[in-house]
Amino acid sequence: MSENNSVLMEVKNINLRFGGVVAIQNVSFDIYEGEIRAIIGPNGAGKSSMLNVINGFYHPQEGEVWFNGEKRPSMEPYQIAKTGIARTFQNIALFKGMTTIENVMTGRQLKMNKNFFWQMLRYGPAIEEEVEHRRRCEEIIDFLEINHIRKTPVGALPYGLQKRVELARALAMDPKILLLDEPMAGMNVEEKQDMSRFIIDVNEEFGTTIALIEHDMAVVMDLADRVVVLDYGKLLADGTPTEVQSNQAVIDAYLGVPH
Repeated sequence: MSENNSVLMEVKNINLRFGGVVAIQNVSFDIYEGEIRAIIGPNGAGKSSMLNVINGFYHPQEGEVWFNGEKRPSMEPYQIAKTGIARTFQNIALFKGMTTIENVMTGRQLKMNKNFFWQMLRYGPAIEEEVEHRRRCEEIIDFLEINHIRKTPVGALPYGLQKRVELARALAMDPKILLLDEPMAGMNVEEKQDMSRFIIDVNEEFGTTIALIEHDMAVVMDLADRVVVLDYGKLLADGTPTEVQSNQAVIDAYLGVPH
């Protein structure tokens, strides 16, 4: 984690409702540049809704999102992606009939400047641009140790490798903030260990700021610099893993103490 504690993103007093259902209620927290920030809580706590607010899938009724020191206007997800925010999903969202390298290349689309005409012709400047972006994708594939499946259709891959391909596609966007929605879900112990190692490597070697949702508390306590705890859409706790782990309100929430 960066030592300067510079705030890269801040969500302020976020309120999100779906009809009469309150998904997030007056939640505020920040994310430091270079840190791994975990967002945890019981099922239905509002964790994925918060990620959806950060990357523009949901637009809150009240509250502000600040990024790089500026208040962010209402934007669509593709516009937010261009600002440097990438996302993986709880349920894998890959193009199953496409190969690993083809899926990872889709993460570079927003960085390609040549228009559709040039890309269709596959001539001159378009070819040069594609070669440049493909080189970056190959570097990421090597980094995540999935070179042996680069030409394999992802639909034929086991679950753990599909998760790694999805991570590669997000990294292909060269994000300032990487949002990971339950990156360990459905994995066995060995796969979780591999994914944990890659998340740490991405944070340390690429300097990528990471915000992640994860239910495995052992993973959270090992990976996170700071932890936000949500419960029924409200902020329950915010602090270091040690502080959060010893917080009685957090213990009660996870043990199912009645509200």
